[in-house]
Amino acid sequence: MILGSSSVASDVVESLSFETALVELEEVVGKLEEGQVPLEEAVALYERGAHLKAHCAMKLKNAQLKIEKIIAQDGIVTATEPFEPRHTDAEG
Repeated sequence: MILGSSSVASDVVESLSFETALVELEEVVGKLEEGQVPLEEAVALYERGAHLKAHCAMKLKNAQLKIEKIIAQDGIVTATEPFEPRHTDAEG
């Protein structure tokens, strides 16, 4: 999936689950490693891959923070609080 507009591409990426984004990222990397795509498509794939990588990294970091928040009180889970994901600078 290659989209022409960078802002549209990043909006679509933000709606993906971690697993879906990771599968797509692996596909993008595979196409780039083959080296058989035209230059303009390779650039678009690279940009898409960068968005997917940032999205996956944010999802992992937020999951880590949520887990840390749950076990943060003397190793005993007494309650959970709603978790608001943080957005990276790369997401705008």
